[in-house]
Parts: sequence; C-alpha cells; structure tokens
Amino acid sequence: MFGKMKNDIKEKLKEVREQGLYKDERVLLTAQGAEITVAGVAGRKKVLNFCSNNYLGLSGHPEIVKAAKDAMDRWGYGLSSVRFICGTQDIHKELEAEVSGFLGTEDTLLYAACFDANGGLFEPFLDEHDAVISDELNHASIIDGVRLCRASRYRYKHSNIKNLEDVLREASKARYRLICTDGVFSMDGDIADLKGICDLADKYDALVMVDDSHATGYIGKTGRGTPEYCGVQGRVDLITTTFGKALGGASGGCTSGRRELIEYLRQRSRPYLFSNTLPPGVAGATLKALKMIEESSEPGKKVSENADYFKEKMKVSGFDIVPGNTAIVPIMLYKEQLALTMAEKLLDKGVYVTGFAYPVVPKGRARIRVQLSAAHTKEQIDRAADAFKKAGKELGIV
Repeated sequence: MFGKMKNDIKEKLKEVREQGLYKDERVLLTAQGAEITVAGVAGRKKVLNFCSNNYLGLSGHPEIVKAAKDAMDRWGYGLSSVRFICGTQDIHKELEAEVSGFLGTEDTLLYAACFDANGGLFEPFLDEHDAVISDELNHASIIDGVRLCRASRYRYKHSNIKNLEDVLREASKARYRLICTDGVFSMDGDIADLKGICDLADKYDALVMVDDSHATGYIGKTGRGTPEYCGVQGRVDLITTTFGKALGGASGGCTSGRRELIEYLRQRSRPYLFSNTLPPGVAGATLKALKMIEESSEPGKKVSENADYFKEKMKVSGFDIVPGNTAIVPIMLYKEQLALTMAEKLLDKGVYVTGFAYPVVPKGRARIRVQLSAAHTKEQIDRAADAFKKAGKELGIV
C-alpha cells in the first residue's frame, strides 16, 4: 500500500513546489534573537531576524536562561507523567497562581502548548445542544478544537460586530453559546473588538473565549493582553495563551478564567489529562518572564515604538502594509511566488523574514509578515527597511 501512497505524495509535493508554496525550514546556529546565524546562507550567515514571535526579546535573555537552569537544578528535567498521576510540582501551582494574578482571572490550567489548550477547551463543555460562534480568521488551533466538539458551528465575518449579532440571533435556541476569537490575529496583526463582543455576549447571554497568544506580555498598558487593551478585564470567561512568544519563547500554554470552568477542564480536558506535565525549566523561566514584565513596562512600550517606526519607513518607501497597533506588520504582496521570492532576496541582503502563502493565508493574500521585537535597535530597523526598499525595487514592487 505504501508504494501507491508514496507516489501520490510525491506528486502532491511536486505540485506544492511548482505552485511556489513549499515551506523550507531554515536552521539556526545560534540562540533566538534580533540577530542570528542561519545555516547554509552563502556569503552571509549572520542575519537580522524579523520573523520571530520574540516580542519582548526574552528568548535568549540571560535572566530567563538562568531561571530555567535554576528550576531544573531544583525540580529536575521532566516529570515522566501527567499531572493527576504524579506530575504536579509546587512550581506548577505557583505558575498557575501567578498567571491568574497577572491576567486577573480566578484560576489557570497549564498545557504543553496553547494549541493543546485550544484543542482541549470546547469538547468538555459543548455538545449537540450548544453553539460555538467563531471569527472566520481564527487560528487553526481554535478551528481544530471546535471540530472536536459536537456543538453547532457558526462563523461570523472577521471582526464584524453586526454580523456577529446576526449569528447570535440565529443561534438563540442553543443551550449554551460560546463566542471564540483571537485577541490579536496573527496574520494581519489586528486586534479583536472585545468591547463589542462582550457587549453582545451580555445582550444575547453568551460566553466569551479569547486566544491571546500574540498579545500576552506586551499588548495593553501593563502587558495583560487584549482584555486590558479593550477595557474588558473580568468580562472574558476564558483566555487561552502561550508561553512560547513574548513570555520567553519556549513552549507551554494555558487556559485561564472562571474558577468552575477551569476546575471542570482539569477533570475532562483530554490534552491536559493525557499529556506530560510542563517541564520545570519552562515553568521556572515563565515565572521569571512574568515577574520581569510586572517590574517594567518599558520593553512593551519599545515593541510598539519599533513597530510604528518600521511602519512609517515602509509607507514612505511605498509598500502596501496592513494597518494595526501590534508588533505584527504584514507587507502585502498578494502573489504567492512573489512573496517567496521577496523573502529569498531579503535573506541575501541579510534580513531573515518569511513569505506567507496559501494555505497559511487565503489564496491571493500572500505577504511577508514582519515581526518587531523590543530587542531590535533603530539601526537594525533602518537596515531592514533599506533592504526591503532595495528588494522591492528589484522586483518592481515599489
């Protein structure tokens, strides 16, 4: 059987390459940071990194690395078990309490990744009597999580509050209604209208769930994410987020929210019940990252300043960028092959970015997603913007 399947897969991979949609993986030879060394780049191995989720520059921060080492020295490398058998240490309970305090929620449940948090959220609560209402541009992990439950599924047009209200009316007979949305949408970098969503949830008796992975740590006045930014802290029922972006950039995630909801997930969420416990090193480093954010909001402010500075330079050069208030700056190129070619040219010029094409984004919406970090200097941003301008002129984009 594999012989036939092998030939089919080879043909499909050939089609992906011919369409310019094949995703190569670059190998980094250094720690994550604003400047990295990439294997196999002829003539220029050291490049500026503008495609990482390392928003606060903590991925290689010496205090974060030390905290991870200290945690492993005390609690070991791993638990070799799931939480309810023999995999819960006091550091895990400390992290859950710290996250709850940081986000302003009642309780928190740790997962190996936010993908698991989203994958394990919907099925325990919702069945065929219920309705889940999802923004059409939600992350794949939310989409997959929704697929695992038996609730009726509804989608509303992206960030369209009027259409959301229409869908809520349509789902009015459901026992429970759960609205789910990204806080920051990872491809466009825009922020959900959580105020409008929460107002409709109150009006139509619905729950609200937000995936704040691209916001926790730097969005909002004190980095508490989109609920803080939108002024709805305490009104969102469930927040999922990651420790793998602004909070140190390793792995791990959580679901945080109403006490009874978290307690029930602790009993019924399958990725939590059947996956190994978060490693102590990740827990220790995440605790340190949260403390650093609470001690100073300057890195979060610098991310925004860097993003605004880069956007202005790109506008002056004539690039088509998606407006927004986050560290994510999409440079719209629309054509799949053009986005990938542009990324290669930029790598040759010493700037590491990634071209995004179908199926990561819809066909005809190809782009290069630039992500700013607090670790970037103005000089590095200038160099990146100059490289974009040169590559853009060579390809006839600007």
